Formats: sequence, C-alpha cells, structure tokens
Amino acid sequence: MRRLVVLIAAALLLTPVAFASNRHPTLNELENEVMCPVCGTTLAQSDSAAAKQIEREIQIRIKARWTKSQIKDMLVQQYGESILAAPPKHGFNLLAWVLPLAGIGAAALILGVAAWGWTRGRADPEPLAVQSSNGQGPIDPELDRRVDEELSRFE
Repeated sequence: MRRLVVLIAAALLLTPVAFASNRHPTLNELENEVMCPVCGTTLAQSDSAAAKQIEREIQIRIKARWTKSQIKDMLVQQYGESILAAPPKHGFNLLAWVLPLAGIGAAALILGVAAWGWTRGRADPEPLAVQSSNGQGPIDPELDRRVDEELSRFE
C-alpha cells in the first residue's frame, strides 16, 4: 500500500514536467534555457550575432507552433547538447541532477548519525573528589560534614 502511495505521489510530481515540455513556449522562456555557442552564456545574456541568429530560429519555430521539446531537440541536433543551459534529465546526464541531491542526503545522514552518537555516547560524569587544602588527598566526607556543623554554630 505504501509503495502505491509513493508511486502516485511521484507521478503527480512529474506530470507538470511532462506537460511543460509539450506546450508552446515563448522566446523569453527559451532564452533562459538555451546557451550561446560563442560566449557560453544564456541567450538572454548574450549580444553575439550567433545568439541573435538562434533567437530568430526559435521565433520562426514558435510561430510555426512547435513545442518546447521540439525546438530544443532541433537545437541539440544542430549544436549538440552543450546548447542546453541545464543537462537533460536522462542517461548519463541524469547524474548531474542526482549526485548533488544524493550528496546532500548522505551528508545529512552522516551528520545525524554522528550527532546521535555524540549524545548517546556520553557517560555520566563522575563526581569530583574534593581535595584538601594541604594537598594530601581527598577530604573525608564525614569530616567535612562535622566541620560544616561546627562552623554553623559560630554564625
């Protein structure tokens, strides 16, 4: 039952991603997701002639009612995967998305286990033996009690 709930939750979380790639994009969306092959920045940040040419190609495809995924696929065919600002979420490139999350999770787990061990591993501190003022060893508790009684009579 629990597996079914997790599976349904994962499907619901991934549904918007699947539909987002098949709708008709705007140039502004794609400018931030596509890199300039000349200067290595996004199209939105670049002023190079190559970036302007790619923007014109994208505008033509948008007017032709191409979907976001179709436009990206066309750009990848022409320029390679380095044209995308974010690596694709499949194949070997999936590691770019998974490894940081796995690293954060592993670090949190290690830190949690270490903190639990630090708090559980402490032994109760032993009471400190009271040293005599002449440095000859601990004071006898009975003698200390008697001295306190005698001193309280003078107060």
